Amino acid sequence: MRILFAETVRKLRTDKGLSQRELAERMYVTRSTVARWESGSRLPDAVMISRLAQCLDTDVNTLISAATESDDAPNVIMVDDRKIFLSGALPILEEVMPNAIITGFTRPSEAIEYARANRIALAFLDIELGKTNGFDLCRTLLEINPRTNVVYLTAYVEYSFDAWSTGASGFTLKPITVEGVRAQLKNLRYPFSLGGAEE
Repeated sequence: MRILFAETVRKLRTDKGLSQRELAERMYVTRSTVARWESGSRLPDAVMISRLAQCLDTDVNTLISAATESDDAPNVIMVDDRKIFLSGALPILEEVMPNAIITGFTRPSEAIEYARANRIALAFLDIELGKTNGFDLCRTLLEINPRTNVVYLTAYVEYSFDAWSTGASGFTLKPITVEGVRAQLKNLRYPFSLGGAEE
């Protein structure tokens, strides 16, 4: 998880007696940028990592190693308001993507909160979610991170026409299967590493 990088930066900063704002001033970034690095919601690019190493008086390889280990497990979420569906579907996602961090939600608001704190690589969204719907949730997730892949889940094929207008990567009927999930992964707009699960 990105927590490793976040904790590394936070420890190095506090060891030097710097506040987030002081580090930001030395880095020529905003304080909120440093806060995102330390919360695990963002990772700096190679240039920023090099500059960060200089500001924190540490070996750049220490930060690169932490960043590499932090970014190798993609976050995958599934949102469905029926717990019984999540209970059956999450093990299927784990079988297909054993290296991913897979989290289920019954409430869209909780999924949104999670997405604000974690970069979501892939979201499986039920279309009918009580008072809200998967289409609106998709738009919110894409506002948070435009590179989130979204696959809709539903028992009603007629929704497929509406699904494509929201920026989703795919659409699959319930109940999901291992083969069906693998087929969706081949069509993602923004592919990501699945470790040994891609084959």
